Amino acid sequence: MEQRRRVSIAVAGTVALFLTIQLGALALVEPFQSAGLQAVEDPDDPTNSLLYVGAILVATGLMLAAFKFDLQWLIRGMVVLASVFLSWYVLVVVLPPIFTVGGVHVLAVVGALAIGAGLALYPEWYVIDAAGVIMGAGAAGLFGITFGILPALVLLVVLAVYDAISVYGTEHMLSLADNVMEIKVPVLLIIPVSPGYSFLDAGGTDASEDDEPASEGRTDGESEPEPEPEPDDAPGRDAFFIGLGDAVIPTVLIASAAFFVQTPSLVPGIALTVPALGGMIGMLAGLLVLLWMVLQGRAHAGLPLLNGGTIAGYLVGALASGLTLTQALGLGPYL
Repeated sequence: MEQRRRVSIAVAGTVALFLTIQLGALALVEPFQSAGLQAVEDPDDPTNSLLYVGAILVATGLMLAAFKFDLQWLIRGMVVLASVFLSWYVLVVVLPPIFTVGGVHVLAVVGALAIGAGLALYPEWYVIDAAGVIMGAGAAGLFGITFGILPALVLLVVLAVYDAISVYGTEHMLSLADNVMEIKVPVLLIIPVSPGYSFLDAGGTDASEDDEPASEGRTDGESEPEPEPEPDDAPGRDAFFIGLGDAVIPTVLIASAAFFVQTPSLVPGIALTVPALGGMIGMLAGLLVLLWMVLQGRAHAGLPLLNGGTIAGYLVGALASGLTLTQALGLGPYL
């Protein structure tokens, strides 16, 4: 009974982390747009999504090759460096520019470097989670204003299919998941179940057979399972591990809906519209189903459920806002 209660708290913690990333991305949509951080000239071009998927495939191959040749230090360094840059993008629009030197936002630079130092020197679970929330919200917000509705939908569908194939078919992500866990970088969210749990002491996936992931993934949204958890609420489970990409990729559509679908915001100061809210609810529903399935005794690909729930929830919210299905799908410019 005690373990069941702890698992329930961990599930609630997972939902809270996902919700924080969603709301953070929505809060960053307008500041990012005002700062001119939209990365492409035509956000409605669906080929933007295909280029991004191609980049994911290349990155996956390079990471597998790096681990094969014992270049873990290189992957770790690159991820920490990416964390610093993403954190800076977020902090520079969030923190007031009360102290600048030569046009440089000093507080943002110091904050981003502090996050990088924490990850490099003391990657405990709460340090990784804090960095993951900042990175996840920043990445989802940036991609949300970069991908219009149709490109965002294409991105979610293609990555959901690829995730399913890589987990249930080729299983080529299994070795990558093991190695990524070992180098302790913020490409996953860690939710302790056991009191006093330490990710540093656990030593990655090899330290304890009880540390089983709900869904393991990279920041690009791929989800790879670790060895299957035990059934019956996994009585020995010490922590949940779920890929940061599982939170980021669906949130891209939510941020895109808030930015590109012109409907009134429900909350002052944050781009929370009915279509975006529908996507959030659908994503969290998919997350609960995913966690329930994992607790039955097997790890699963995350994106099919998470992306599917987000798309369904977004469409319901968009149609409830008075949009036609053509408008909701972003097909207007092509018809």
